[in-house]
Amino acid sequence: MQISAGFWRDANRVPITVDGVVSTTTLTINGNNTTVNPPIFTVVGAVEVRGIWGVVTTDLSSNITAAYLRLNDQTAQPAITVSSGTTLSAIKAGSLIVKNGLVAAAITKIDNAAGRINEPTTLETTFFSPFVATKKTAALTQIEFVYTTTNTPATGAIEFFIRWLPLTEDANIISVGV
Repeated sequence: MQISAGFWRDANRVPITVDGVVSTTTLTINGNNTTVNPPIFTVVGAVEVRGIWGVVTTDLSSNITAAYLRLNDQTAQPAITVSSGTTLSAIKAGSLIVKNGLVAAAITKIDNAAGRINEPTTLETTFFSPFVATKKTAALTQIEFVYTTTNTPATGAIEFFIRWLPLTEDANIISVGV
């Protein structure tokens, strides 16, 4: 099986192999006065997600609200971050969207409108909040970015990254370009 992912590299271009591989995908925001749930990654087998985040690459339009991440196995849609979501209206290119809390926590918006410092709480040992995702047997299982908009249509783009480790022999994360 071929996996489309890569290792982070240090300043000497040497692969950093101890913390998983990284897969990426780009999402174009184009919801039209509704709630949309575009898939960003497909889960195969079982994986430990060490970090998932997005970098805004094109300014987001106004009225992008209730943004969150969820897993969709075509029957159930368990939340990865709290489903009430985060408002991402009009954030600029270079801003970040990060899962750095438990499922009961909203996505963290790191808006680049001002210099920011974000760090883990005293109980965390890493900035990102890891979790395990498992594919449902005989069903397409995807990680989706859900958001609501009242624009007709909403605009912008986000490049998503997922850093992961395989837990089963068939484990994989497949990027869904949308």
